[in-house]
Amino acid sequence: MARLAQTAGLTDVQQEIVSTVRDFVDKEIIPVATELEHRDEYPQQIVDGLKELGLFGLMIPEEYGGLGESLLTYALCVEEIARGWMSVSGIINTHFIVAYMLKQHGTQEQKDHFLPRMAAGDIRGAFSMSEPGLGSDVSAITSKAVKDGDEYVLTGQKMWLTNGGTSSLVAVLVRSDEGHPEGTAPHKSMTTFLVEKEPGFGEVRPGLTIPGKIDKMGYKGVDTTELIMDGLRVPADRVLGGVTGRGFYQMMDGVEVGRVNVAARGCGVAQRAFELGVRYAQQRHTFGKPIAQHQAIQFKLAEMATKVEAAHAMMVNAARKKDSGERNDLEAGMAKYLASEYCKEVVEDAFRIHGGYGFSKEYEIERLYREAPMLLIGEGTAEIQKMIIGRRLLEEYRFQG
Repeated sequence: MARLAQTAGLTDVQQEIVSTVRDFVDKEIIPVATELEHRDEYPQQIVDGLKELGLFGLMIPEEYGGLGESLLTYALCVEEIARGWMSVSGIINTHFIVAYMLKQHGTQEQKDHFLPRMAAGDIRGAFSMSEPGLGSDVSAITSKAVKDGDEYVLTGQKMWLTNGGTSSLVAVLVRSDEGHPEGTAPHKSMTTFLVEKEPGFGEVRPGLTIPGKIDKMGYKGVDTTELIMDGLRVPADRVLGGVTGRGFYQMMDGVEVGRVNVAARGCGVAQRAFELGVRYAQQRHTFGKPIAQHQAIQFKLAEMATKVEAAHAMMVNAARKKDSGERNDLEAGMAKYLASEYCKEVVEDAFRIHGGYGFSKEYEIERLYREAPMLLIGEGTAEIQKMIIGRRLLEEYRFQG
């Protein structure tokens, strides 16, 4: 039987890359994911394997040592990785967003300095936008940068930093009122700084502290942290793009491709949940036959498979739209919203199929049940996606009365 969520129109190179990642997931990630997740252990061996495959440079141009692949290729690889263990896809995603922002908005010096080492996986990226009191309102950022000669002094507290401990480069969004008169719209007085640091926890460079890992319900293994800046001095040449006041737009561009990534993660987790559910339904017997032969279970499997296919199709469409150079915030918002919601529903249905065993930590579905909720929040909540979708629809279908 053909697998769900096949993608038509791929080149031979794309098919080979995705197939290689799928084999790696089946052999190196799925067998150890649950054990590592229960220990909340960073998957160093898996990360090293992804580094050898060139995944950290998948979308970085060939001139900088990367593979120069498309967003679609990257999203399909993320889908496969998340099918094995969603936390591993998070390790790749934040690195990818920073590399993308550098490629799109960095100065030539910044690209030459960072991208080759990011492609090799020697520099690991993370990006930091959220704050303790921020939520979805990016304009409420209070962290700030003050110009001091040829440097900026950064002060403030950031939150929900994926790869906070293991990264060595963080793209940090802060306020920078210098050059922007009073009354300037908040989103026009924000700047992204490229902050280099040592991996680890505690004071990782003067003025920059990464406290310990935040203990989470799911999404374990990958380190999620705070970031505290207290007199952190950053050279002016580490302003992304070399000009202040563009940080909001740079971050939103990064988040837009990040939404395709989260949609891909939702597709991957949903696929794995379906695989677990359909397998268990054929192994578990009640009333003298496998539960897969009961109509109620068949209906559930049919609904799950349809949701997997629909989410995958929307994710692929959003990625291809971005690759074409067209605006894709509508498609990315729809894909992220649908894939995360469907992922939650498919995982819950697989959980129900497992019955009482789904509640046991011995079964993989228990881990997926704790991981799926993160996708409802990451890169913008469902409510934020609906706002984006609604506004774009009103632009496209403006009534001329």
